[in-house]
Amino acid sequence: MQKTRPESDTGPAYPIASVNNALLLLLLFREQPRVRLTDACKYLGVAHSTAHRLLAMLAHHGFVQQEPVTRAYIAGPALVEVGLAVVGSLNVREQARPIMEELAAETGETVHLGVLEGDQVRYVDAVESERALRVVARTGTLVPAHCTSLGKALLAQMTDQQVAELYPTSAEPFPARTDKSITTQAKLMKEVSRARARGYAVNAGEVEEDVGSVSVAFRDFAGRPAAIAVAAPTSRLTAQRVSYIGDLMLQTIARSMESPSIAQASAD
Repeated sequence: MQKTRPESDTGPAYPIASVNNALLLLLLFREQPRVRLTDACKYLGVAHSTAHRLLAMLAHHGFVQQEPVTRAYIAGPALVEVGLAVVGSLNVREQARPIMEELAAETGETVHLGVLEGDQVRYVDAVESERALRVVARTGTLVPAHCTSLGKALLAQMTDQQVAELYPTSAEPFPARTDKSITTQAKLMKEVSRARARGYAVNAGEVEEDVGSVSVAFRDFAGRPAAIAVAAPTSRLTAQRVSYIGDLMLQTIARSMESPSIAQASAD
């Protein structure tokens, strides 16, 4: 269904059309996660060239970014950061922090918090291990979702069709960070299926050599998906310890369901 521009009886005495249209485009992301150029034209009632210039300016400042395959626009890091800064008590970082600290204390490893931005994972918080040999915090960085346990856990909350749309075979081989990174849709689908079945996702040297992690996805107070990862050198991530950490994370997050601040996600 086509979105319509919000109407208001009041407004500034001297409105600036370009600023108004840019702000309206940002508000459109409240209603839909992806905005195509044709969507923007119809929503604003402007020419194709005008909508393109507006989106290009928003992209320049990081408020939106364009997906390389679909060419649709999604919320960019600047928009996400502004949102994270103003949500206050609903901030997923504040909600997840006690769980992250508990997991860091129990495992002695670094714990990351991440959210999905298109086909990338944004690391938004971390509790760093105190061990001499440890995984360092990556807060603020973007990493291809298919290379990370955080990304796989979040992809496991989507349907197979949604994952296939995000990772079409036409985009193969997918970008690789190491020679262990997944580069095909078939292998990614298999890994996502395994994550759904056991409740947690695993990364074994797919982002950095000799670094692995275990992740579990959940939904924040507002129902938005996020994921927590316990990351460690692969020398400390034996199959037995991976299973232990995965079960520990599932139990820890399940206990948090008794609190209104955080709820575990269920697959769509």
